[in-house]
Amino acid sequence: MGYLYIGPTGFMTQIDDRALAHLKVIILTELRNGRGVALSLRHEPAEGSGRETFWVHPGTDVRFQFLGGRAPRLNHTWLRAMADSCTSGTGLYIMNEPEEQLAPPSPRVEVPER
Repeated sequence: MGYLYIGPTGFMTQIDDRALAHLKVIILTELRNGRGVALSLRHEPAEGSGRETFWVHPGTDVRFQFLGGRAPRLNHTWLRAMADSCTSGTGLYIMNEPEEQLAPPSPRVEVPER
């Protein structure tokens, strides 16, 4: 489990390292491209349940802290689904990880000898 810190007050929430790694890629990509993103988080029952949405823009302080020592392999299907949620009415949120859809192998092209 890692931590996501947002804003000058240092709002902090605990997120699974794997989900946090994917969230980091999406948020940093949006910020690098000069875009803000609405990030919606759900609170666990121990935290009082409910949900909360943050507007994260290029001037927002954001910090990702991972407790695991190794970066996970990224699921590109999950990244695409999360990136698509950025432009939806719900904004970016952590969804269940889908099975990765691997691209079909490219056909082998035979190069004739000269």
